[in-house]
Amino acid sequence: METDKISIWDYTIFPGRNIYSHRPVMKMIVDIGKYGDIPTKDIKGFNEKLIKAFPGLRTNCCGLGYEGGFLEKLKAGTYLGHVLEHVILEMQYMLGYDVRYGKTRLLKEPNVYYLVFEYKNEVCGLECSKAAVFILNSFIRGEDVNIDEFLDYLRRASQDGELGPSTSAIVEEAKKRHIPITRIGHESLVRLGYGRHSRLIESTLTDATSCISADLSSNKQLTKALLSEHKIPVPYGKVVFSEISAVMVANQIGMPVVIKPYDGNQGKGVFLNLKTNEEIKEAYREASKFSNGIIVEKFVKGRDFRILVVGDKVCAVAERLPASVTGDGKHTIKELVDIVNSDENRGESHEKALTKIKLDSVSRNLLRKNGLTEDSIPEPGQVVVLRQNGNLSTGGTAIDCTDIIHPENAQLAVSAAKAIGIDIAGIDVVAEDISKPITETGGAIVEVNTAPGIRMHLYPSVGKPRNVAKDIVDLLFPKEEDYNFPIVSVTGTNGKTTTVRLIHHVLGLCGKTVGMTSTSGTYVGNKCICRGDNSGPISAKTLLSNKEIDAAVLETARGGIVRGGLGYDLADVGVITNITGDHIGLDGINTLEDLAFVKSLVVEAVKENGAAVLNAEDSMTPKILKRVKVRPILFYKDEEPTQVTRTVDCVKVFTKNGTIKIKDGAKTLDVIDVSDIPITCGGLIECNIENSLAAVSALYALGVPIPVISDGLKSFDDNKGRFNLYKLNGFRVMLDYGHNPAGYRQVIKTCKKLGYNRLIGVIGMPGDRQDSAMRTVGEMCAEAFTRIIIKEDEDLRGRKRGEVAGIFYDAIIKKGFDRNAVTIIEKESDALRAAVEEARSGDLIVMLYEKLEPLQEYLESLGAKNAFPLAVQEKKTFELLA
Repeated sequence: METDKISIWDYTIFPGRNIYSHRPVMKMIVDIGKYGDIPTKDIKGFNEKLIKAFPGLRTNCCGLGYEGGFLEKLKAGTYLGHVLEHVILEMQYMLGYDVRYGKTRLLKEPNVYYLVFEYKNEVCGLECSKAAVFILNSFIRGEDVNIDEFLDYLRRASQDGELGPSTSAIVEEAKKRHIPITRIGHESLVRLGYGRHSRLIESTLTDATSCISADLSSNKQLTKALLSEHKIPVPYGKVVFSEISAVMVANQIGMPVVIKPYDGNQGKGVFLNLKTNEEIKEAYREASKFSNGIIVEKFVKGRDFRILVVGDKVCAVAERLPASVTGDGKHTIKELVDIVNSDENRGESHEKALTKIKLDSVSRNLLRKNGLTEDSIPEPGQVVVLRQNGNLSTGGTAIDCTDIIHPENAQLAVSAAKAIGIDIAGIDVVAEDISKPITETGGAIVEVNTAPGIRMHLYPSVGKPRNVAKDIVDLLFPKEEDYNFPIVSVTGTNGKTTTVRLIHHVLGLCGKTVGMTSTSGTYVGNKCICRGDNSGPISAKTLLSNKEIDAAVLETARGGIVRGGLGYDLADVGVITNITGDHIGLDGINTLEDLAFVKSLVVEAVKENGAAVLNAEDSMTPKILKRVKVRPILFYKDEEPTQVTRTVDCVKVFTKNGTIKIKDGAKTLDVIDVSDIPITCGGLIECNIENSLAAVSALYALGVPIPVISDGLKSFDDNKGRFNLYKLNGFRVMLDYGHNPAGYRQVIKTCKKLGYNRLIGVIGMPGDRQDSAMRTVGEMCAEAFTRIIIKEDEDLRGRKRGEVAGIFYDAIIKKGFDRNAVTIIEKESDALRAAVEEARSGDLIVMLYEKLEPLQEYLESLGAKNAFPLAVQEKKTFELLA
């Protein structure tokens, strides 16, 4: 039923590279109700309200290449889905995000659309899309909307989705080195890099800091005790749990004193230079809001310095000045605070270089102590201090002092960080002069902070900015090889699993622990850590977070690309084995060109110095090459397809006279004789020759030495579930995962080379393939097999039980196949059992399976032996017998 409003149906978030863009995008499905064929110019007052609310839309190009293009379309007549896309992008732009990419397409006649739009802040993108729908629905009803109120809300919501300033600075520095960034959740926790050398960081807290060290640093009294053991000067003090105790300790120590929570942060509840019992009681009451235990310690006179220690060196020093305003004889303190806060460099929290000053109970108490209120008008030049601490989080400012710190003070700071066990530490020092040793001037280290903020060093109010983010990334990744993590991504219609297995095996011979995702599972080295079809982006992300691996080989399936994009940023090598008509009709893929476009993402998302491996004999390769921006490596068998290989500057990997060769410029290298590669069955299995060529291409691109490639191909003989041949009571059984016409064609071709008395096929296909593909396979089987048993997959993939089998049966019979020689046995294991029970000597049974393990277990229970390594000898023996 059509409605009179826009309704949101669904969202998909693509945080990484995807088929729509190499930048993060969201896909939103909307129903625009009865407005499917009504342009907005025909909705009374709509266009006028739209442009009034969003005047920036006047300059949108809208694909026409010049400003005002969207306005032209709006006046001529455009539709709500298209307008919604532009409003979502415009709202993000108004909030400070430079987003440009958008796309709107009709999904279902006449009113269901999908919109794809770029985002930089996920929370902002989601909230803007929801707000845009609400606003446009209001315009449809003829209602006005206060856009400023929406923007204020969206601005606050967006701040929650931003990385903190410290994390953001580190992430930007990591990006300069092309270190992959993975954000975990919506806080400031990120993973830098992949695999063994990947690091977790949140603000400036790294995964190298232990929980004990972090707890120690937040317990100020324990921190002081440890520092004292290392002869590091700290102020004397005690922990108290009542007002009376606080007064008693203060009088015992001698005034003035400092009161602060023993486990606080950001200067909350800290009171300095307390000189009377009443001040101590009041400070205790405020400090106890943040902690049960309160420290009373000797007040150290001096200026407040923050020393940033990264690893074993001091990287920056800043003097921190408390929040203050300077009188002009005209404005009240409250008005002066508003003037200071109007500075565009001040934000509500940590999102900008400085934080806005807040007039709260702490600042009002301090004013009252000095005989002032927020309504007082200070004299011209009079400095009014509003906080006792200099933390930026409470509105303070900073002066860079890095160049003047005394070396002895720097060494004390490093020693303090090491004593607590923190790799990145903020050391708070009170001293009259940081350029003189505090051991001589009476200064002291008053705190050691885990996860210190670095805004004051990046953006000091006075002095030289210090790129401490670079120092932190240097600490996390001291060597380039620590973040240079090799990735090979393999896609295509057929041969993906075998190709990734080959590459995985050879890289393992290089002394690396190699991770692999595939349709058969996820592997770390040779250990399967997760069984099942793991060829999607989630599996890739999971593997890349594994701290055991040094490299990764990823099988990257079409479905995962369409529904979730890539699970990594950039690969060193992208491989496309081939493109055939599998999956056409699914997920909006209606042609071979559509399928090629989707799979092209794998060779587009490659590092600048990487390589794209393509099948020179595939009809889609010329189209894909137009999208490739890196070095192409083209592979082919025997005859060079000159129309492709001679039109591009490429490396060629090919077979000639039974040998795999590489031609790279002027040099030609011999790699291995095809007959020495076990999975080719002495050259009988042509598709595995192609898979070997693809693997050699990828390995050569990675710089693997030729002898290692050769040894690896020779030693790989366990291609589980692919052309697995078993010998049993005078006949043989082959198990393979052929699941489309191209796969069946290769299986049948191989069987003919192996020889047989009768060829028995146990056949089926996944239910999400097109009827035409099933009919093609059925006809192919009718021509090739002597006896056919049709089975069905357990997962029907949207089909009714018996539907797939029925399509196969009809196609086979229409081809003239003997009705008495074709049977439907829906359960896969029962179908194989029936074929085995009726097999005769010399027969070859071919089983195109859905689930491998139960079938293998059944054959092994009958005493079947793996005949795969003997396949060539088996063929020769059979020919002699024949």
